[in-house]
Amino acid sequence: MTCRYYREEEVGALLNMATTIEVVDESFRQLGTGGADNVPRRRARVPGFVLHGMHASAEYLGTAGWKMYATTRIGAKFHVGLYDIDSGQMIALIEADRLGQLRTAAASAVGARYLAKKPITQLGLFGAGWQAEGQLTAMATEFPLAQVFVYSRDEEKRQLFAERMSDQLQIEIVPVHDPREAVEDLPLIVTATTSKHPVFDGNLLAEGALVCAVGANWTFKREIDVVTVRRADNWVCDSVEACRGEAGDFVLAAEEGYFDWVKAVSLSDVIAGNTIGRNNQDSIVIFKTVGLAVQDVALGAKFVELAANNPGLGVDLPF
Repeated sequence: MTCRYYREEEVGALLNMATTIEVVDESFRQLGTGGADNVPRRRARVPGFVLHGMHASAEYLGTAGWKMYATTRIGAKFHVGLYDIDSGQMIALIEADRLGQLRTAAASAVGARYLAKKPITQLGLFGAGWQAEGQLTAMATEFPLAQVFVYSRDEEKRQLFAERMSDQLQIEIVPVHDPREAVEDLPLIVTATTSKHPVFDGNLLAEGALVCAVGANWTFKREIDVVTVRRADNWVCDSVEACRGEAGDFVLAAEEGYFDWVKAVSLSDVIAGNTIGRNNQDSIVIFKTVGLAVQDVALGAKFVELAANNPGLGVDLPF
């Protein structure tokens, strides 16, 4: 058994969003039924550099692995390493920027699959960057979207994003000048920004709305305000354990006395039927994601499976 190294363009050539959504759905289900184990992210820091590490085992796939990435002032580098759990042999090392974008977006789509009030034909989106692009693609894959309202503080960026993604997805994408227009009367709101502060007023949320909060995965950052947290009837995490360590949206609200962690549930338990994620059709629901290694491992395993049918991909590594 050899270990192969795969590059970003190879990942992009084999994986698509529809496949990723199903892989991520199953990874959540397996977490809820005991077929997988996830260890939250830890970070090692020196001035100007952060090394982020997270790992998981997926018994149901016969695979375990890790995701490591380094962030500096000039950018980030992502890798996923996979192991065969029977032999302990490392089987793949994968460049994982695109893989990470896919699984992050798919997690929101899976959350919306189980938590949103249907039908979903409209969407409010905050952010106009790489992650926002993935989020929109995932939601358009999962739901018959007809209209999207996108807000970003950079007017030119949101305009270009709307034009590009409208052409790509063949749906109406409206760049809006006021955050209000990306919230009011909408059934689904997605926040995928780098903001440290709330991006909309929670008083604007419609009854029954689902908020998928994606961008903040540091305890000092939040994209949703305490009004949103207080108005919610259900608080769902990709992992309560992981969110306790990283989800500033909830951590800061708890510190300020507006949130109690005992109210939070994990999506894996919702999917496995161990708890509920939405009380009723009028409930406001928050789905908070910080990113789970089990999704990287599961999607990496799927990529390796697909790559096996394309022997020209990847190169052997000497270990």
